[in-house]
This record gives sequence, structure tokens and C-alpha cells, in this order.
Amino acid sequence: MPDDDASGAPRAEVPAFDLHAFTPRHSRCAVTVFVLNEGDRIRSQLAKMTPLAHDIDVIVVDGASTDGALETEYLARCGVRALLVKKGPGGLSAQMRVGLHWCLEQGYEGVVTIDGNDKDDPSAIPAFVAALDRGIDHVQGSRYVPDGRGVRTPLARHLGVSLLHAPLLSLAAGTRYTDTTNGFRAYSARLLRDPRVQPFRDVFQRYELHYYLAIRAARLGYRVQELPVTRSYPLSGNVPSKIKGWRGNVAILGMLWKAVRGRFDPAAGGHP
Repeated sequence: MPDDDASGAPRAEVPAFDLHAFTPRHSRCAVTVFVLNEGDRIRSQLAKMTPLAHDIDVIVVDGASTDGALETEYLARCGVRALLVKKGPGGLSAQMRVGLHWCLEQGYEGVVTIDGNDKDDPSAIPAFVAALDRGIDHVQGSRYVPDGRGVRTPLARHLGVSLLHAPLLSLAAGTRYTDTTNGFRAYSARLLRDPRVQPFRDVFQRYELHYYLAIRAARLGYRVQELPVTRSYPLSGNVPSKIKGWRGNVAILGMLWKAVRGRFDPAAGGHP
């Protein structure tokens, strides 16, 4: 567990990061884009998101990419408000802790999260912001609800989500989720700040935080909702995913099982 600070609240455990800020805050909510060596895919995605930057602050959270795609001048031209570059070990959940915590410190009332691999149609972002404005605390994007679309979803991924991942997580949450590996989500600041949640702990390193927040929000009585999204896989070439081979899938199931059993809950010590 994190040590308490002087106020008695648990101290946030957030990885070190470098900050490149281009503009001041100008919106109530922000969208964080999580990136690691996505090359042309992140540039394609940011081009689609540039018109949205007039209405919502875009924050890129990089896991220390080495492909040169995130040049600061280019990001500024795309309307990105800030680039946060995580330092040290840790995967997606470590990046999420960096981005979400920084957004809370900046005073945002809610945060939309989206992967930076150009699989998700960012035109759904305003609907996520509208859901936060209606008082929804955890918004889950889904290709499996009405008006959602899954384009060229690999069969193994479709079956794994539909027959195993989503049913297990839904059972633990006490509410139905249909697309539980989809990183297109949104969180209210009140959920992230709740001392019964404590998302800023070093136990969250890879994909655990996604699963934990979906379960914890529902079980604590927060308002949750799925919204339709379009997730498209490319016609050819490598599938843009950091989950590789059977070992990667086994590791995902291990993280899910710990979240389902409540092993990340603060009352359980917050350690697997």
C-alpha cells in the first residue's frame, strides 16, 4: 500500500515522466492517447483527432517510444496540448497512472482514454465526454452494442472477449460488459479520486488497471455505461497489438483472474 501523506490520504505512486506542454488547459475534460512505437499509426490517428482538439484537450502519453513519430513540433501542429513521456519500467497501466494523475492535477473533471494504434474511430470521443457530463463515471467503448462495429476483428480475439474475458469480468463487476479488452473508455474525476479506488499504486503495471477500474466502479455503485465504438483492424500486415502469442494471452488471463478475485482492491492489500 502507498504511504499516507500529511493529510492522511494515500500517496499516489506515479512513474517519473518528462513533460512537454504546448498550450494551457482549455476544456473541462481531456482525452489521453497511450502510445508506444506506433509509427505512422499514431500520426494517422492524431490527424483524425486534430479537429477535436478545438473542443477537448488532447494529451499524448508515451511509453518512451524510439521510432521518432512523436516530434514535439509535429504534435503541436496537431493541436496536442501536452506530451508526457513515461520513464522507467512498466507498460500500459504505468502510462495510465501518469496520464490520469496528471489530468487530475490539472483540474480536469473527466478523462477519456484511447489507444494510439489507429484502431479506434475517434469521432466517438464527444459522446464519451457527453456521458461524463451526464454523470456517468465509467464509460466503456464497445463494438458489440447496437451501432458499434468491429471491422476485421481476429477470430481468436472475438472469441476470447465474448466467451471468456467479458463474462468473467461482468460476473465480478455485477453488471454486463461486452468489450472488456477495449481501451476506449472514460473516467470521472470523482471515481479516480475515491479513496476506496486508489488507482495510483505500483501494483498496476500492464493491463490490470483497465480490468480493476471496470470492476471496482460497478461494485462501488458508480454509474457505468457502454457506448458504441468502431474498432478496425488493418487489411494486411501485423495486427497492431502489444499482446503477442499464447504467452501474452495467458498473462492477460492471469491479470484478469486477479482482478476478478479482488486481489487489487485496497481492502485486500492491493497486491496480487
